[in-house]
Amino acid sequence: MWFSSPAGPVVLQSLRTTVCRWHHRVSAENPSAEHIRLLGILWLALSALNAVGGLVLFVVANTIIRRLPEMSSQGAAVIWLHPFLSFIAILIFAKAGAGFLAGWGLLQRQTWARMLTIVLAFLALFNIPFGTALGIYTLWVLLPAESDAEYQRQVHMAGVA
Repeated sequence: MWFSSPAGPVVLQSLRTTVCRWHHRVSAENPSAEHIRLLGILWLALSALNAVGGLVLFVVANTIIRRLPEMSSQGAAVIWLHPFLSFIAILIFAKAGAGFLAGWGLLQRQTWARMLTIVLAFLALFNIPFGTALGIYTLWVLLPAESDAEYQRQVHMAGVA
């Protein structure tokens, strides 16, 4: 085990120092680039949660809810529930897909990703608590006019047109 050798802590400290220096250099050079990278990661994470939620709702709608009219004496009253919940699950999948696209676009510095993410941020404000927090953070980073100029500069620096 290299952790038990005397060189283990030295190697770990050296690695930690190198990573901290690199992170500080990147953050000091362009702090908005770090915010945009973090936004891309957070949109991918929120979209993964939405996709899981949509999958669960779709499975429930097509297993339990679909059989509910057969199990209930009031079958006509709940027959609309299966198509309604399936439709909602499809909408959640679409929102997750748009979020994945926005996150990927931000990470790749695509020109269209800023506007798509701003639109999704306004929609996410209604998703308490995670969507609201991410929506506010997204609007704080991407909505100011100077953010557009900074984002376009980063797009050109990344070589994406």
